[in-house]
Amino acid sequence: MERSQEIPPTAVVWDLGGVLAPSGRALAALAEALGLPESELAYPYWTHRDAYDLGASPDAYWRRIAESLGRTLDGGWVERLDRIDTDCWATLESDAAALLARLADRGTPLGILSNAPGSLARAVRRASWSARFETLVFSSDVGLMKPDPLVYRAADERLGRSPSEVVFFDDRPENVAAARAHGWRAHVWTGGEAAAAVLAREGVLDG
Repeated sequence: MERSQEIPPTAVVWDLGGVLAPSGRALAALAEALGLPESELAYPYWTHRDAYDLGASPDAYWRRIAESLGRTLDGGWVERLDRIDTDCWATLESDAAALLARLADRGTPLGILSNAPGSLARAVRRASWSARFETLVFSSDVGLMKPDPLVYRAADERLGRSPSEVVFFDDRPENVAAARAHGWRAHVWTGGEAAAAVLAREGVLDG
């Protein structure tokens, strides 16, 4: 009797900010460092973020923010702000960490697909928790951002899987919609408990 061809196990892919890491922590810490209300920092922080996530340098990003705020920053401030930013985004939320541990113990293949700048991508790769992930794909690596359909194709190539073999969590509905259109089994992240229930329905975790 011929042996059936082995089917690759489903990979579970995660967004970073707002899923694995809480979205409000970085802005709060940066506003405190600059002595500003979060509301004043939020607009320039997010307005210039896409270019940074696509590969712009930390110096260019933070100086654009400073100009928007009517300030100047020397190299020491740029380094300090970027360190605060990356440390916040590279620290796992507790419920996400617990769910990742369950999946890793089962040998579930894990991946990340995140819109993130190069400095954050390097910080994640240095973090001890990232050793659980077999594939890390960041927008700054590939020059593409979610929800661009091409970024999901680029992730497939690195994951070595077809779209139907991927379960994906993201906090932004537009990214989830684009992932579903690509063929991923994508879901909006609403917390670890809800995600565990989704993974049970997807056959990745026991119910």
